[in-house]
Amino acid sequence: MNVSGKYIALWVVVALAGQLSSVSAYAQDAAAPGAVIPASNGAARSQATASAGTATPGYRVNAGDELNIYVWGEDRLQRDVRVLPDGSFAFPLVGQVSALGKLPIDIEAILSERLREQYRGQVPKITVSVKAADGLQFSVMGRVKSPGAFAPGRYVNILEALSLAGGPTEFASLDNVVILRKRGTQLVPLRARLAPLFRTGVSSGDLDRSAVIAIEPGDTVIVP
Repeated sequence: MNVSGKYIALWVVVALAGQLSSVSAYAQDAAAPGAVIPASNGAARSQATASAGTATPGYRVNAGDELNIYVWGEDRLQRDVRVLPDGSFAFPLVGQVSALGKLPIDIEAILSERLREQYRGQVPKITVSVKAADGLQFSVMGRVKSPGAFAPGRYVNILEALSLAGGPTEFASLDNVVILRKRGTQLVPLRARLAPLFRTGVSSGDLDRSAVIAIEPGDTVIVP
């Protein structure tokens, strides 16, 4: 297959991969670390941008994210907070709040409960939104067209990560792609065999046999 044919196949594969990993699946099922995305998941998602920004619905908070918190009718309690490396943030009248892995609606409920004793009547409505999804960052390096660090503001799989990096170069070894994942102080290698997905006529069997891994914050994807 010539080079242009390869990259036509790439975009077809990325479109198929989008069908494997809908944002709602992450939000509802919280995929386990290193999970291979099943071939039966939901509808296709649009391609992510490479710049950090407001997170999509269903986004779970990561360390480093910036949150906007607004307590209706209480201007003194409206502020932006940065989630610390331990996954928490401080908020007036509440103290330290654990946010790691939670949906914004979960944080709203925690703040509402903690503020209850401050009000005789009903606690004002609280709105929490992810202003900047800076914590969901990963890197792609090696034989890709545009290596670098990416913060797409939503969860992606390894194929979408390669797409954000411009796709593999002509001589990339796609049967030996490695994801280095942090586990405490250790780095754990996960291997992905992606070459069958870059040929014409990709089948559902090819998808099932390939390790289409969900990217986690802090991952480093290496394309040899």
